Amino acid sequence: MSDTSGDRRDRDTEGRARNARPRDGLGRPLPYGVDGVERQPEGVVRAPEDTVTEAQVLLTAGKPFHAHEVFEDAWKSGPDEERALWRGLAQLAVGLTHAARGNVTGGARLLRRGAGAVEEWGAGSGNPRPHGLALAELASWARELAGAVERDETAVDASARAPRLRGGDS
Repeated sequence: MSDTSGDRRDRDTEGRARNARPRDGLGRPLPYGVDGVERQPEGVVRAPEDTVTEAQVLLTAGKPFHAHEVFEDAWKSGPDEERALWRGLAQLAVGLTHAARGNVTGGARLLRRGAGAVEEWGAGSGNPRPHGLALAELASWARELAGAVERDETAVDASARAPRLRGGDS
């Protein structure tokens, strides 16, 4: 058994382990002391439209890891009937993150899983454009990108391949 009295892991105010290392735009940890991309604050409750707007800004900027954190906040704080929607959107953002990092298998798998989740939610809810989201277009984008990632077997440019969450009008 190891001695935890000398535990040097980063901790939050409640004593839970939290990695405070700086991160790059794709969420990869950088060495301490290096300037990184400002992290998204956790646990922010936003109106759904604000969530979509903020996530789109991050996706367009090539920061899908950070967009996933915005979707995760909505997933955790939103109404129960929308949790599967926000979780599916978070999966799409993480899939793009992995694809941009060059993780072909993980990226393609998460993109397809997220595509299925948002389609399933839209079909079950009867609302194909909740909060202005273009669910069918997002699912199509994700499946197309998953195929391209597997075919090309190379990292993608997250900004260039970012989805338009509201379709052609975003």
